[in-house]
Amino acid sequence: MTTWYEDINDGDSMELGQYCFTQEEIIKYNKEYDNQYFHTDPELAKYSHFGGIIASGWHTACVGHRLMVDEIKKREEAMVAEGIVPGVSGPSPGIKKMTFLQAVRPNDCISYKLTVVSKRPSASLPGWGLLFSTIVATNQKGEKVFQSDVASFSKMRDFKPNMKQRLGMWAMKIPLLKNLIKR
Repeated sequence: MTTWYEDINDGDSMELGQYCFTQEEIIKYNKEYDNQYFHTDPELAKYSHFGGIIASGWHTACVGHRLMVDEIKKREEAMVAEGIVPGVSGPSPGIKKMTFLQAVRPNDCISYKLTVVSKRPSASLPGWGLLFSTIVATNQKGEKVFQSDVASFSKMRDFKPNMKQRLGMWAMKIPLLKNLIKR
């Protein structure tokens, strides 16, 4: 998110965009990353329990992640152009759950949306908060095809470290003390 941790609320959402999968692209992606016949061979895929070529769930997830990163960057650039200092997004400590609910087929156009479910200050990284969000992907028929529950870090704009935290940050700048602290 390009919003500071303090300004993010439960229920905030962000449309990430839409992506249309082609058969050629599905086959190319899966020959490289998930080389199974129902992803790569149109003739054999007819006899699978899917009845034809489908995108890998990982392909579906990766496209959603790319759209999310692109949307965040686009929003950040727009804020900077308006003279607004954007918030700072951090890395993700992980995915709690990922579900592939419906096969994504050639010519399916999938729309992705991220919604913040909850948040809390980080217990391990002073000055950062954790966002817990759900990413939902739906096809052109409105059917949910993918959902993931993810966590990500967001920088706190108004963070003021206490004395213990300031001492710890200072000590980490001195190589000898840093090595002692890490032990």
